[in-house]
Amino acid sequence: MRRYESRTTLGGILLLGLTLPLGAQFLPEEIILRPLQEKWLRTAEVVKSEDVGEGVTRPKRIYLKCPEGEISGCWKNPTGVRHGYLEGWRYEIAAYRMDKLLDLNMIPPTVERAHDGKPGSIQFWVDSRCSLLDVMEDSLEIPNSMLDHHQKMKYIIRAFDSLIGNEDRTQQNIRYTEDWRIILIDHSRSFRSSPEFTERLMYGKNGIRGEKRIRRLPRVFVEKLRDLDFDKIRSAVGEYLEKKEIKALLRRNELLLEEIDSMIRENGESAVIYGIDQSDFLMISCDSR
Repeated sequence: MRRYESRTTLGGILLLGLTLPLGAQFLPEEIILRPLQEKWLRTAEVVKSEDVGEGVTRPKRIYLKCPEGEISGCWKNPTGVRHGYLEGWRYEIAAYRMDKLLDLNMIPPTVERAHDGKPGSIQFWVDSRCSLLDVMEDSLEIPNSMLDHHQKMKYIIRAFDSLIGNEDRTQQNIRYTEDWRIILIDHSRSFRSSPEFTERLMYGKNGIRGEKRIRRLPRVFVEKLRDLDFDKIRSAVGEYLEKKEIKALLRRNELLLEEIDSMIRENGESAVIYGIDQSDFLMISCDSR
């Protein structure tokens, strides 16, 4: 896949009104391309398609011809109960839109697109160095300069998965870029609405996945969680979530905020909430060049 690069300076982008992404997953010069990437994914001519070769949802890699060259995306269309799990391609789009609403910038652009006469989602294909599974199995060494970033992202991912009710976060779908930023893929098993997923969070003190805590979070992210309501979510996700799924998400948000407030009472706000350090962002941005 062709790599799109921008020569726009960070200062120039900030003047355009873009805020720093939390943890700098997609960089500002990448984020500014999202509207174009969404358009290309929806409308660009299909050049060819091929099976990805892995994944229970049988995804395809679709190659597209756009004005700037060839791009590709991961297309899938699971729906209904498969292998004991409720699957839905629309959840891929809803997860991306929630990621945008919260300014997390962890998920590649994802839109609706029909292929071979079938509805489905297509996600911008981001080349990656490896998965978290590769890091664990092959004992790959994350650079010391990125260890703090990696630890912070672990808790952000746990909080996001708890919010959207993602029961299928695996080590394979946490991907690392060449400069060790983290990108998330595969959200077709999210937005659960059964009682199990509205009474407990995926992670936390009483997590469905055990006591995997959410120890530290950026202040701006927590503030956005406190500001969520039905209308904001509905406006963001559109028709891709049903009313009951939005209500379940809001209930999980209540539980997540209760978890955060409990940690603040126990440990003090400074131990739980932190600000985004612009110098760290600049370091990551420079390292990526």
